[in-house]
Amino acid sequence: MPDETDGKIRLQVYLARAGVASRRAAERMITEGRVSIDGLRVVELGTKVGPADHVEIDGRPVAARERLRYLVLNKPPGYICAMSDPDGRPLAIDILKGSVAERVYNVGRLDQWSSGLLLFTNDGELASRLVHPSGGIDKEYELQADAPLPDEFFADFPHGVEIEGIVYKAASVRKIGPSSARVVLIEGRNREIRRVLESFGRRALSLRRVRIGPLQLGDIAEGSFRDLMPEEVRSLSQYRGGEGSLPAGRSSPTSLRSHPHH
Repeated sequence: MPDETDGKIRLQVYLARAGVASRRAAERMITEGRVSIDGLRVVELGTKVGPADHVEIDGRPVAARERLRYLVLNKPPGYICAMSDPDGRPLAIDILKGSVAERVYNVGRLDQWSSGLLLFTNDGELASRLVHPSGGIDKEYELQADAPLPDEFFADFPHGVEIEGIVYKAASVRKIGPSSARVVLIEGRNREIRRVLESFGRRALSLRRVRIGPLQLGDIAEGSFRDLMPEEVRSLSQYRGGEGSLPAGRSSPTSLRSHPHH
C-alpha cells in the first residue's frame, strides 16, 4: 500500500484508522497545527508515524486502534475477491475504496463470476470464526442453470457427490423453479456448486450468495454496500452453524454418487 513503509503510515491515515475523523478532516487538523508527535507540532501532510510514536490532538493522546468496521457488499459478477491482482482484473475491495478509511478484508470468497453477499471487516477474530470449518457457518446460494435440473441433483448433492476423487456435499438443496434452486453449504469448497452442476451436464447462468449465517443480503443493490447494524454484528458473533438451514427438499436417502467431471 502506498501509505505504508517500514511499519509507518501517513499521519492522516493513522488518525482515520484510530476513528478520530475522516482522512480529509484529519488533514485539516494537521494543517491547522492541532496535531503533535512526541510533543512536536506537525503541519506537514507527508509526515509519517509509527507504533512507538506518541500522537496528540489538541493536547489529548490518540489511541492507535482502528475502529472496527463490518460491511456487507452485494458483489457484482466479474469482480475477484483479492487485495491485488497481477492481471489487472477488477477487485471487490475497489468498490469500497474512497468510502472506507479502515483496512478491511473480505471474509471468505466468491468466485469471479458469482455475485451477492460478501462481508468485509477488520475484526480478525470474527473473520477467523466465520471462515473456519469448525464454526459450521452455513451459506445460502441461489442458482439459475442453463437447463432444467434433474431430480438426481436434489437427491445426490445433500448426500455427497464425488468428482475426480473429491466429495462435494450440500447441507440442503431446495428447488425453486425448473432450472433454479437454493443451495446451503457449510464448508464450501472452491467452485463447489458449479462443479456439481457440471457433473450433471448443467452450467450456472447465475450464482448469487444470499445469506451468511443469520446475515441476509436483502435489498442491497448490486455494486452497493452498507455497514452492518450493531445487532447484526452481535447476531453474527453469537451464531451457531446450521440455525438457518433450509429444509433439504430431497428424496429418500441414497448412497453417495460418483460423477465424471464434464
